[in-house]
Amino acid sequence: MSAVIELAGLSKQFGKVRALDGLNLELDEGEVLGFLGPNGAGKSTTIRIVLGLLKRTSGTARLFGRDPWRHAVALHSRLAYVPGEVELWPRLTGGQCIDLLASSGPPLDEERLAQLTERFDFNPSKRVRDASKGNKQKIALIAAFASRADLLILDEPTSGLDPLMEQVFRECVAERAAAGTSVLLSSHILSEVDALCERVTIIRHGRVVQSGSVAELRRMSRTTVHAVTDAPAPPLDDPAISGLTVAPAGDGSELEFSVDPAALDRVLPGILALGVSALTVRPPSLDELFLDAYEGAR
Repeated sequence: MSAVIELAGLSKQFGKVRALDGLNLELDEGEVLGFLGPNGAGKSTTIRIVLGLLKRTSGTARLFGRDPWRHAVALHSRLAYVPGEVELWPRLTGGQCIDLLASSGPPLDEERLAQLTERFDFNPSKRVRDASKGNKQKIALIAAFASRADLLILDEPTSGLDPLMEQVFRECVAERAAAGTSVLLSSHILSEVDALCERVTIIRHGRVVQSGSVAELRRMSRTTVHAVTDAPAPPLDDPAISGLTVAPAGDGSELEFSVDPAALDRVLPGILALGVSALTVRPPSLDELFLDAYEGAR
C-alpha cells in the first residue's frame, strides 16, 4: 500500500516561532486518519503545507509521491479540501459555487451530486449571501463528497452543522472510505474521529506525541471497571489496580477501579468469585486518550 501523504522531519519556522518541529505523518490509500491536537498545535500549518499553500522550512513532504509546493496545481486535481470556515462568493447561488469549485479540482459525479443535495437537505438555488454558516458548510461538503477526488482533506468540516447533518457527514465519509478514497480528518469532535478513523496522530507544539490505531492507543491506557458484588470485597492489593473506591451495597460492595488491560484476566476472576449483580468494563474513550497524550507531552 503506497502513501498518499508522507511527511518526514517536517519543520516550519515563522520568524522566531517554530510552528512545526520535525513532524512525521503518513496517510495510506483508502485510510481515514484522525489528525488531533489542541489549538496552536500545528495542524492547520501542516495541512497548508500538504496543500502547497505554505513552503516548508525543512524536512520532506510528499503528496501522491510529489512535492506539493512545486506541483500544487496538478495535485489539486486529485483532492478536495473543506475548511472549518468556508468563504464563498456571496452573489452566487450554492449550486453555482459547487460548479465553480469543481472547475478547479476533480470532476463531479453528477448522480452523486443529486443524491448529496437531497441527503444534506440543501437548496442549490439560494444565494450564498443569504445562507447560514451551516448551509455554507454544506456547499463545501457536497462539492467535496460529489467529486471524484482520491483524497479528502477535512479541517473541522462539521463546524456549524446540526446533529442530523453531522450524522449524514459521517455516513458520507464512511462511504467514500469504503470506495477507496483516503481521508485526513482534523476535528475537535473526538466522538466523530472515534467513529470514523482507523488511526489517529496527536500533535502538540508541532511534534507528534502519539500515533497509532485507536485500539493500540487504548491498550496503552487503563480500563475502568465498576462492579456491584453480592459479598463484601476484600482488599484488592494487585499492583495493576489503581484508583480503587469501595462502598457498601446491601450485604455486598460497590467498587470501581482502573486497571491495565493486560491484567484484566488476572483481576476479574477474584471479583466474579464474590458474586456479581452488575459489572461494567469500560475502555478509555478517545477524549481520555487525547487528554492522556496531551498531559504526557507536557
